[in-house]
Amino acid sequence: MFRHPLPLLSAFALLQACTPVVEESPAPEPAAAIEQKAAVPGFAELHHHMFAEEAFGGGWFHGSHTGTLVNCDGGAPESDHGRVRMDLSNMLKLCPNHGNVDLSNVPLLKELFSIGGAVASEAIGMVEGTDGDTGLHLNRKQVNTHWPRWDTIAHQQSWEGWLRQAHQGGMSLVTVSLVSNGFLCNALPNQNLNRPCDEMADVEVQLQMARDFDARTDWAEIALSPAHARQIIGAGKLAIVLSIEVSKLFGTKDWRSELNRFYSLGVRSLQPVHQLDNRFGGAAMHNAIFHVAQFIENCHIDYDCGVTTGSFTLGFDVARDAAGNCRNTKGLTAEGKALVQEMMAKGMLIDMAHMSERSVQDAFAVAKANTYYPLYISHGHFREVVTPKVAAEEKTTPSWVVGYLRQTGGIFGLRTAPDEMRTYTKTTVANTCHGSTRSFAQMYEFGRQGLKVPMAFGADFNGFIQQTRPRFGPYGACSAGFQAEADAQAKQQRTSGPARLGTDFDEYGLAHVGLLPDLLRDLKNVGANTTGLEGSSESFLRTWERGLSPRTGMANAATDIDTSGVAAYVEKSTREAQYPMVCGARYAPNARVVGQDCEVNAQCASGTCSENDCDFAGTCLCNWDSDCASNQYCDWGWTMQCLKKKAAGVSCFTGTECLSGWCGWNSTCT
Repeated sequence: MFRHPLPLLSAFALLQACTPVVEESPAPEPAAAIEQKAAVPGFAELHHHMFAEEAFGGGWFHGSHTGTLVNCDGGAPESDHGRVRMDLSNMLKLCPNHGNVDLSNVPLLKELFSIGGAVASEAIGMVEGTDGDTGLHLNRKQVNTHWPRWDTIAHQQSWEGWLRQAHQGGMSLVTVSLVSNGFLCNALPNQNLNRPCDEMADVEVQLQMARDFDARTDWAEIALSPAHARQIIGAGKLAIVLSIEVSKLFGTKDWRSELNRFYSLGVRSLQPVHQLDNRFGGAAMHNAIFHVAQFIENCHIDYDCGVTTGSFTLGFDVARDAAGNCRNTKGLTAEGKALVQEMMAKGMLIDMAHMSERSVQDAFAVAKANTYYPLYISHGHFREVVTPKVAAEEKTTPSWVVGYLRQTGGIFGLRTAPDEMRTYTKTTVANTCHGSTRSFAQMYEFGRQGLKVPMAFGADFNGFIQQTRPRFGPYGACSAGFQAEADAQAKQQRTSGPARLGTDFDEYGLAHVGLLPDLLRDLKNVGANTTGLEGSSESFLRTWERGLSPRTGMANAATDIDTSGVAAYVEKSTREAQYPMVCGARYAPNARVVGQDCEVNAQCASGTCSENDCDFAGTCLCNWDSDCASNQYCDWGWTMQCLKKKAAGVSCFTGTECLSGWCGWNSTCT
């Protein structure tokens, strides 16, 4: 492999601060430096946990990736999935200074470590617009109706039938990440575990499952090189790239021999760091749960700046950067830099997802010293377009990191998140349904037009997180903001479109991997330019090929990044104050449809509310057939509910009840 003459130590010395060093950009290498091959068809999903039923000791998920999906127990008190132990307070007591930790102003942590698992299991899955998928999930028993949905975090989303559905819909490449986390495993009831908590043991089990899947499947195959992936896709099959995502990568074993062993077994991508600091480097801070996990690892409390609370940070060694942001001070260790170097020697894919900003800078220095070896991020959010609260998290990706990806010829996996986004004014897609495809479009179009970075999906199915919300129906449509706004925005989707796709995606959102093609269709439906995503498998393979090809320098100078056009964020409280109030709560007038709960007539889009009392929720009723959807009529003489129109031969009173429009002489639909 061609080596850049710049010594590694000199490259490392360039990036010692917590903020990126600005240098003059050398000219990008000529386009002809990398051989151009015929483009493969289809889109790529770069972060997929197909075998996560065996993550966390096998104690969290319900439902297998294979076989027949079956109903679950609905979260009965002794449920075998989707809950944490009844008492987690002893985990904190592993640290002698745990008495100094006051978590009372961090709601989820308070429930986890003081109130106990019975309440915490419920709270883990609760976000705006849903009552969650964990704990006593009594309304989540039935496959296909109760689960999966966009808010599923404890039930299978990666069943092989859905994976094949995604492939048939245009997905030609998927990176399957073998995943686990020791802290989350240790938080689960012992009786739910299949084995003692050991992250790499979980990886071994999942790796064997992947190899078994490859052996028995004629429509998918593990790809060992970009040329092999092109061959697989060319044969009409799904190319699978294997990756590993754990906090304790390789455990305490010799990492070189372990890297060689996993490479020989088909693994071609690694995340050197995940959620927690490890022997290879520092992690990007985000969820407070992992602050506690890091604290249990090292019993460190940092008062230099506050991320866990306003006054302190648990576990991580932090300091403020030049912009005043509280960031992890740990970058790649000597072992981490050596690991990245060895991965480059093997032509492996280096995934910087979850790296601290200092670790990202160190990885870029190694890449630059290796004539701009390609780096990628398998799943992430663009910092400039997320809401301010999310943007404060180190895990979000700023534009200067995207510059690193472009300079090295990398690619970005865009998380199919349930979050609201700031409006990107340079796209024609209206930001009028928070958490839905319209929100995803703001981030995607910002990446396409502003950051100009190659993108693929980075959905993170079975990753303990929620997915893109629906635009229609009763299961959290447009619900990333607050209830009144969700009602108003959902009404707007019904009345002004674009229309439904006619699939489960309409009302269940991105419930499972099989609906990724529908997300792509709806993204195009609302007005986004999806050409890049539709061909993202080719973009990924070019990144991989660059790592295996002679390189003469930078792939792209990335001097044309433009972060303008992102509208100022308006806080929820300000937006909510614009809605009228009833019974102490804000509501959207004329927004709720027949059958939905209501307090006053003004909430109902048509008809009336059956109750007008703050203490008793009513239901929006219909007054006329016109209040109902097509192929429905208003049974105003009896229940004042919209009912499906009747088929021929069914008893009727009026012709409006009948699909045919005629109620015959014998009072049956003709």
